[in-house]
Amino acid sequence: MAGKIIQRGALSLLLFLAPAVTPTWLAGSGYYPDESYNEVYAEEVPQVPALDYRVPRWCYTLNIQDGEATCYSPRGGNYHSSLGTRCELSCDRGFRLIGRRSVQCLPSRRWSGTAYCRQIRCRTLSFIASGTYTCTNGALLDSRCDYSCSSGYHLEGDRSRICMEDGQWSGGEPVCVDIDPPKIRCPHSREKMAEPEKLTARVYWDPPLVKDSADGTITRVTLRGPEPGSHFPEGEHVIRYTAYDRAYNRASCKFIVKVQVRRCPTLKPPQHGYLTCTSAGDNYGATCEYHCDGGYERQGTPSRVCQSSRQWSGSPPICAPMKINVNVNSATGLLDQFYEKQRLLIISAPDPSNRYYKMQISMLQQSTCGLDLRHVTIIELVGQPPQEVGRIREQQLSANIIEELRQFQHLTRSYFNMVLIDKQGIDRERYVEPVTPEEIFTFIDDYLLSNQELTQRREQRDVCE
Repeated sequence: MAGKIIQRGALSLLLFLAPAVTPTWLAGSGYYPDESYNEVYAEEVPQVPALDYRVPRWCYTLNIQDGEATCYSPRGGNYHSSLGTRCELSCDRGFRLIGRRSVQCLPSRRWSGTAYCRQIRCRTLSFIASGTYTCTNGALLDSRCDYSCSSGYHLEGDRSRICMEDGQWSGGEPVCVDIDPPKIRCPHSREKMAEPEKLTARVYWDPPLVKDSADGTITRVTLRGPEPGSHFPEGEHVIRYTAYDRAYNRASCKFIVKVQVRRCPTLKPPQHGYLTCTSAGDNYGATCEYHCDGGYERQGTPSRVCQSSRQWSGSPPICAPMKINVNVNSATGLLDQFYEKQRLLIISAPDPSNRYYKMQISMLQQSTCGLDLRHVTIIELVGQPPQEVGRIREQQLSANIIEELRQFQHLTRSYFNMVLIDKQGIDRERYVEPVTPEEIFTFIDDYLLSNQELTQRREQRDVCE
């Protein structure tokens, strides 16, 4: 089939020439086709519209939801979509323009671009640790979100944030900080009496009550002072506890433990004697024992006890000059009177004119104080029977007692000799020549004194000077 284009004015016809064909009989149509025919097809070519600036609605009318179009037409203000009209697009507050800000009505009856208004939204705020927030209008423009913290926490940073036109939140994200110290409560202060014969008291208490005002976690509790159940001496003692939470906040509390000691009035030592006491010497349960100096013996109660009434038991004894009974039947009966009370220095000489004897007695007579301090009694055995003399101070010994003493202590009448006997009746040192009192005192002080006597000697060191 052959064809050609015919242009006439604005209309173009495209002609197609069909070859001769044998018509098909259409039964029942009532028509009989010609034996030969030509069929002409005409196709209209799209026509370019004629530009006409006078047409008021050349393009469709712009209608932007949640926004507006401000148009400027060559034909004046009453033409909003005529050919050549330029429109400026904008969105209402809270919306953002997506697309062209300016469009123009084109000859094709279309606008040069498209646009729409999208609602402004900020990103959803994330929750903060140990806190929360509430917003006035979600994540939309101008919505204000106020932050708050859980109990025990304080907000640091911006308390409020506002969704702005650029889709960003104002300020920065705050944090909840635990700056509150823990709550701690110590036990009540307590007072206790010292136990008998002691200057201390054992004191117990319950641990402090501790609670954290934030997350409830207490990392450690320290104690400054003795542990519960410790022995406390007399006086006031401050016990302090300190608690720390996870944020290193701390809180402290304290209480006082007071220990009292029941005390009796201070005892005075007896004249010519001294005291030895247990514990502090005047506290409840303490026992004080009375002792007498050499040459004296105790008469009365040997010891007294400080009672819970703060008074001493019994009454004070006295130290009276020691009474020696020389009218005994044997030397044993004589020596028993000195057992655990006195040391004995027995001096033996052939006669009263013996040079060593006279020298020794002269030196000892000048050291009576030192002998008394060391509890030393002198027994003299001088001469030959039947004129032999035995004496203790002014008291004379019988011949039988003199003989027994010589035999017991192995003292000869042939020459000067001397023996030092301790309080248990044991001879501790022998001399065959005179010795100075200082030598005797040094030996006693170094080897024979008990602990009590040592203490007493230190206190009375200058008594004889």
